[in-house]
Amino acid sequence: MKKFITVFLISLFFSVNLYSQKELTISEAIETTLKNNLDIKISKNIEKISKNNASILNNNYLPSVQLGSEINKITQNIEIETPNGISGSLNDTKTDNNSAMLSLNYNLIDASGRKYNYRKSKELYSKTKLEVRDIIENTILQLYSIYFDVSRLMEQQNLIIKSLDISKKRLERKLLEFEYGQSNNLEVLNAEVDMNNDSIRLLNTIKKLVNAKSDLNLIMNYESLDNYSTNTNFEFLDDNEISKLYSNGIKNNTTFLIQEKEVILSKINQKITRFSYLPTLGLIGSYGWNESINDNPYAFYNKSVSDGFSAGINLRWDIFRGGKKIVANKNSKLNVANSEIIKENTILKLKNELKNAYDTHFNNLYILKVQKKNVETNKDNFERNLEKYNIGSISSIEFRKAQLNLLNANLEYNSAKYQTKLSEAFFLKICGEILNYAY
Repeated sequence: MKKFITVFLISLFFSVNLYSQKELTISEAIETTLKNNLDIKISKNIEKISKNNASILNNNYLPSVQLGSEINKITQNIEIETPNGISGSLNDTKTDNNSAMLSLNYNLIDASGRKYNYRKSKELYSKTKLEVRDIIENTILQLYSIYFDVSRLMEQQNLIIKSLDISKKRLERKLLEFEYGQSNNLEVLNAEVDMNNDSIRLLNTIKKLVNAKSDLNLIMNYESLDNYSTNTNFEFLDDNEISKLYSNGIKNNTTFLIQEKEVILSKINQKITRFSYLPTLGLIGSYGWNESINDNPYAFYNKSVSDGFSAGINLRWDIFRGGKKIVANKNSKLNVANSEIIKENTILKLKNELKNAYDTHFNNLYILKVQKKNVETNKDNFERNLEKYNIGSISSIEFRKAQLNLLNANLEYNSAKYQTKLSEAFFLKICGEILNYAY
């Protein structure tokens, strides 16, 4: 059983780490995600649509020009009788009617609020860009979470491998002692159980690492059979930089900026509603050409051609629509008031989130320092117990306890390190600065 677990661990470890020389940096992961992530691709296409909608071509500022033509061919039988008693009939008489017209319409005054609709489309485009930025920020924050989880599991794997190596050497020593009668079977079994427990712990970590890398590939939309490692060495922003960002508040927060746009849009909609009380005044002009040809000998004429220009002004004024304008105007005022209230509520929530993120990050920094000191203490304790164990002054149980204490201290420090990095990333997200800081 012991040999089976050892062989299985070696084969699995090498299958996971055979090509681990290739390192995927956080900058490369961000670049790949921005390029390949499907949610980001969709959001950027939506941004392009919004940009197209904000064009002057889509806001009734340019005139409409229409070109039309018509060709009619008529074949008919005709019977006639005059008051003088003259009568006759014609079979298969043909008549050709052809026409063409070019018309132009342009509104000088547009009751639909063309001016404010154009402004609205511009603000909607700005809002869409912010919404795309919000999607990118959330995606990058998710990327950080997965990327750092991969890094954490890689370090955890290395820590467990070191502990497993200690357990294997202890088992080898106990087997040798047992062979020379210096140890009993119980101590050999205890050493083997401890080594198996470390092996199982390593197996579970490798499995989690494989899953985490799969999640990382998914968010990057990255398909590759090559294995890779992630960066486990990084620095934290200094306290002064964090405090400076905190003092700037939420003025760059994307959610706050989006809500500001909502207020602006509600006010523009109110102006559009008021503009509907005005009339629509437009210019119209056209050029037409008509031709009619027939072979009826009894007709007053057999060919007629006419062409010419026409121009005019039209005026439309909806004086009363059953009260719909009055209702729309009242509702627009209420929408402005609601947007202001929502903005105020958003500010309160974001300020609270910012303070919590700031406090959480500094708390995590403190915990990280404590955990680092705890690692040093347990490392010193383990080395002393190792010396005692080598000379036989402490039991295997005491040595195993010191070994586990060191392993757990390292694992807790490793977890605290990445938890602190994530709290820093979340703080930057609340500040609206996560895209401006490369890890």
